[in-house]
Amino acid sequence: MGAKIQELMDFFHKQGGVVRFSDILKAGFHSDSLVVLRKDGKVERVVRGLYRIVDYEPGSHPDLVIASLQAPHGVICLLSALSFYEATNEIPKYVDIAIPQGSHAYKIEYPPVRFYRFAQNAWKSGIDEHKLDGHEIRIYSLAKTIADCFKFRNRIGMNVAREALKVAVAEKGTKPQKIMQYAKICRVDSIMKPILEAML
Repeated sequence: MGAKIQELMDFFHKQGGVVRFSDILKAGFHSDSLVVLRKDGKVERVVRGLYRIVDYEPGSHPDLVIASLQAPHGVICLLSALSFYEATNEIPKYVDIAIPQGSHAYKIEYPPVRFYRFAQNAWKSGIDEHKLDGHEIRIYSLAKTIADCFKFRNRIGMNVAREALKVAVAEKGTKPQKIMQYAKICRVDSIMKPILEAML
């Protein structure tokens, strides 16, 4: 294996085994090196523009990583975020991704993704970055996710939102005032306030 090809292989390992084609080029590698690795059966295409090592060992949240790499401006939200924080028993069928209103949804073949359009101020509030499989993945904080769940209660279910609120406060130590701060941004404070007061 040539030095440049070995360097590209090392780059894949440093990136947790999954890499965007644009990042390969940005790092100064030629696409020919990728062709060689694919021919040698060391690297495979996941979906258009995304490649991974053939013996890739996925971490605990491979779908979140693969979806996020294909939606660079997206933020993991709602059920997917609740599941990440272990604040729900629901098993997400899709990776839920928030994008700003007026923007185009990314074309993602895999994994199954559901896009939600958020108003600009709600979209940019409460984003946390988590290191998953060598990548910085944007996920809303638990407090923000709870407010979002009430905002989209007709899509995910009021019971799911209420249960997550209970778990966030009682088990995860999320401060009620922090949740209410995001509830105001999402314009669901009048709905959430009596529910939260009844719990405390």
